[in-house]
Amino acid sequence: MALKTVLLDTSAYSAFKRGHPQVIETLQNVSSILLSAIVLGELVAGFDVGRYAEKNRQELVEFEQSPRVKTVSITQATAERYAYIYAFLRSIGRPIPTNDLWIAASAMEYGAALLTTDNHFLDLPQIIVVHVENH
Repeated sequence: MALKTVLLDTSAYSAFKRGHPQVIETLQNVSSILLSAIVLGELVAGFDVGRYAEKNRQELVEFEQSPRVKTVSITQATAERYAYIYAFLRSIGRPIPTNDLWIAASAMEYGAALLTTDNHFLDLPQIIVVHVENH
């Protein structure tokens, strides 16, 4: 399946920065890369408690400057999708972290495949998940 747009999860961005070949290949072959405001928050928070905060922030700014990268906001439509996914996961007894609910809702809203290394997104039939093994 040829993907046009992916929403990058925090774990996938980290894998990209570590040179994960499947993540790199996926990103090279899409026309649009979305970043949720939630993912940006997670990344910056992680940077700020690490040893290389300034370097990591600069690399993220450079990544965001690509014409293929767009940051998406949380909207009323995102909140509706969040509620739908939350109710679904609750009904099957498979909760996921709150931030990941927002990230999945953003992928659903924008019709983007979610690129991630996190297994729990695989429980969501509402979105297309491109799962890569973390190594």
